[in-house]
Amino acid sequence: MPAISFQSVSKSYGSVRALDGVSFDIEEGEFFGLLGPNGAGKTTLISILAGLARASSGRVTVRGFDVQADYAQARRQLGVVPQELVFDPFFTVREALGIQSGYFGMRGNDAWIDELLESLGLADKANANMRQLSGGMKRRVLVAQALVHRPPVIVLDEPTAGVDVELRQTLWQFIARLNKQGHTVLLTTHYLEEAEALCGRIAMLKAGRVVALERTSELLKAASSNVLRFKIDGSLPREFAGRARVTGRIVQLPAHDAHEIERHLAVIREAGLRVEDVEIRKPDLEDVFLDVMAAHRPEVAA
Repeated sequence: MPAISFQSVSKSYGSVRALDGVSFDIEEGEFFGLLGPNGAGKTTLISILAGLARASSGRVTVRGFDVQADYAQARRQLGVVPQELVFDPFFTVREALGIQSGYFGMRGNDAWIDELLESLGLADKANANMRQLSGGMKRRVLVAQALVHRPPVIVLDEPTAGVDVELRQTLWQFIARLNKQGHTVLLTTHYLEEAEALCGRIAMLKAGRVVALERTSELLKAASSNVLRFKIDGSLPREFAGRARVTGRIVQLPAHDAHEIERHLAVIREAGLRVEDVEIRKPDLEDVFLDVMAAHRPEVAA
């Protein structure tokens, strides 16, 4: 029995089709990544999984429990960390975790709450009021609240958006430990290096449809070319528009072989640009992601 099963899930808001026949399973104990550009349907899918939205058609189960017909049982299996910072300003961190435990009928779990506080770097904030915390600390509390009832399935919706490097490291160490203990993890993130490092299998959504579903290692193997990386001062020649990843001075271009590498560099030199710090690297998940998204561009009507 899969930990999570999406079966032909569709969702429409009026004339807008947010999800269009999404189907895939996540097995027990997997660390699974759900990727896609803004508006692809990731958060809609998670909202349906958590019971916050209702699918227009299709079925979703969590460890065999239907999220509509068996809502209470399905929800008990899940710990969901939302994108938004949602908190009650009238309680301390420890009180908030105690209240969250009560929602699931849990008592006497102070030892687990202490472990969560310690593991997420919240021990010294346990008696601080929630409204006194920084954004990063509030994010840590959201993670602790999602885990306080020891759910077998953990759903992380952009958990490290806008947080510092220290929290990202702390969070991933803790979640990886829980995953090794048997917890299933579903992650959405725009930090593709995180997905590449953590996720054993990945689904990519675009315009409400699954456009890729494969083991991370297989996705990387299927990448079409190596990548030429270098720095320049000035604007890249128009010939490379739509093909290059540009971050400040750093340019990254797909390059299939030595001939294409030399041709790229020659075009840049002919444009009067000076190339620095040239290197060739293997494609990463961001390269694969861009390839997949480009291959599934909707046709533009004439």
